[in-house]
Amino acid sequence: MLAALLYGREDFRLEQVADPTPAAGEVVIKVGAATTCGTDLKVWRRGGHAKMLKPPTLFGHEAAGQIVAVGADVTNWRVGDRVVANNSAPCMECFFCQRQEYSLCPNLTWNNGTFAEYLKIPAPIVKHNLLRVPDELPLELAAMTEPLACVLHGVARSHIQPQDKVVVLGDGAIGLMFVAALADTVEVLLWGGNDQRLEIGKKLGAVQTFNYHQTPDIPSVVKELTQGWGADVVIEATGVPSVWESAIACARPGATVNLFGGCPRDTTITVNTEQLHYSELTLKGVFHNTPEYVRKALALITTRKIPFELLISEKRPLQDLEQVFCDMKARKVIKVALTP
Repeated sequence: MLAALLYGREDFRLEQVADPTPAAGEVVIKVGAATTCGTDLKVWRRGGHAKMLKPPTLFGHEAAGQIVAVGADVTNWRVGDRVVANNSAPCMECFFCQRQEYSLCPNLTWNNGTFAEYLKIPAPIVKHNLLRVPDELPLELAAMTEPLACVLHGVARSHIQPQDKVVVLGDGAIGLMFVAALADTVEVLLWGGNDQRLEIGKKLGAVQTFNYHQTPDIPSVVKELTQGWGADVVIEATGVPSVWESAIACARPGATVNLFGGCPRDTTITVNTEQLHYSELTLKGVFHNTPEYVRKALALITTRKIPFELLISEKRPLQDLEQVFCDMKARKVIKVALTP
């Protein structure tokens, strides 16, 4: 089959590799749509990921498709089923899993390789995080289950109240998903650097949007809009250390700051200890998702109440993958649905 393999920084190659075959408990799907993600872009630019993969390796982690083979002991799935698989599953047995803190499981089973014609799904994912896709739901929308699950996990960890003013920093797919997930219940202010993306943010429910190229002093603007105090909740969705610091500066006393965007390895930020202490700030790092939010994400996508199709800039063949990543790097596209 044709598949993308990551070899290092900005170095992936489309190669012919052996078709996967399922072992006991596993299934193989024919990829119907694989969506790109900001995490994929970071992995490509950085040449790896501290937790999910080490090159050389199959690449990509969002996809939906149709089962074409099942291994021994698989009883709940059949060839022909339309499915979406999360890119991980917890062990369900460790210290953290026993406390239902599944995203912290040190034994997470990871799965990569969605930028390919076929994808093998490991047994733990088949057991805990493989979901049936309704016939009426386009596969490119179902493929976005994983990032939306991460966002819904992030929303739950932010302890947002109905009267809150929430600032989202970042107009990538994740930032825009946060806007979509929150806009029905709270007032969301969105910052980003791309006017077209900010327009999509408005369509997804942001009450105000700001281009940081025109309004670089984000904390001052936030305070002007909040009676001088700052936002109740700030969600950082860029993974840039300086933006983490800006997020903290945007927060009112008693606020929660969700530091959601993953920064480069071994980076640090500076925190004003006086502000942190006397303003009783809550700084939260939030990572990945859990089986509960994987299911909630697919259910939300299936309702079609939120136009998540706005996040898919293009549909392209797998052979265009290198150009797609160059376009992502240049911020010409948000997400691209690739079809092998």
